[in-house]
Amino acid sequence: MDYDTYGSTAVELAIALANADLEPDGAVSRFLAAHDEWFTPGTSQDLAPSDARKAADTALLVRAVALAESQDDVLTRLNELLALARPRPYATDHDGELHLHYARPDAPVLEQLTTTVAMGLSQVMVQHGWQRLGVCSAEGCDDVYVDTSRNASRRYCSNTCASRSTVAAYRARQKS
Repeated sequence: MDYDTYGSTAVELAIALANADLEPDGAVSRFLAAHDEWFTPGTSQDLAPSDARKAADTALLVRAVALAESQDDVLTRLNELLALARPRPYATDHDGELHLHYARPDAPVLEQLTTTVAMGLSQVMVQHGWQRLGVCSAEGCDDVYVDTSRNASRRYCSNTCASRSTVAAYRARQKS
């Protein structure tokens, strides 16, 4: 599957957000610091507790989109996520490539995060199908992933989970 660079990395940000454990104190701040390349330089990453909760809620919405079992469910959940976004796209070439950013450069960090995640995820899902977002099938893993395979056949979030599942199935067959 081929999609634009900024949109694809915005989806990667959405996946990282959905898979992050944002419950412990300071976890949202650590997440923002680890992904600071997404935010306009100089944007304050200090969040009030209510804003940290909103970031965690955004992560739960991304996960809810991945768990949806029908297009109607995806539409409902994706539109709920998009309702949080405040898109104000603008073109930039700050990295040498002309591309769009979804949130205004002077927006607070929570708005930049939510808007980028919502717009990136929605673009990929609308262009490539709602089935491209999934939850890992490996036992003990519930990570969200985006399926970039040609035939939309991905079932695992990583090669590690796929290998672990294959080995477990092989061992189970050997026992019987």
